Amino acid sequence: MQITRMGPGDHDLVVAASALFDGPPDPDATRRFLSAAGHHLLIATEAGTPAGFVTGIEMTHPDKGTEMFLYELAVDGAFRRRGVGRALVDALAVVARDAGCHAMWVMTDADNGAALATYRSVGAEQESTHVMLAWRI
Repeated sequence: MQITRMGPGDHDLVVAASALFDGPPDPDATRRFLSAAGHHLLIATEAGTPAGFVTGIEMTHPDKGTEMFLYELAVDGAFRRRGVGRALVDALAVVARDAGCHAMWVMTDADNGAALATYRSVGAEQESTHVMLAWRI
């Protein structure tokens, strides 16, 4: 397995991995994400085939410092239960450490057993029972 960190100019590599995303990557949003400081997209491939990805965003707050928010983790069904998700989370943690983040966090559904198992296997611990609310703008 190879994990590659995407950057500006890697739009075509993201499009090649479009089956991993919830929908087709929007060209403008992809370029904006890849060029923004503190935005990270890592794609795992096996024998040239996209196997999974993870995205993270550095978040800085005046009284909390900088943390890495694990925005999304996805692994293609054919590559699940083979360590791809764990490897991607580990790779994002290295990016976070290198960026000076003091912590990394993620939110997931309480009934998402696969995600919980992956995150716990890499050392994550449940800290709260937060409820996520959203606004449509």
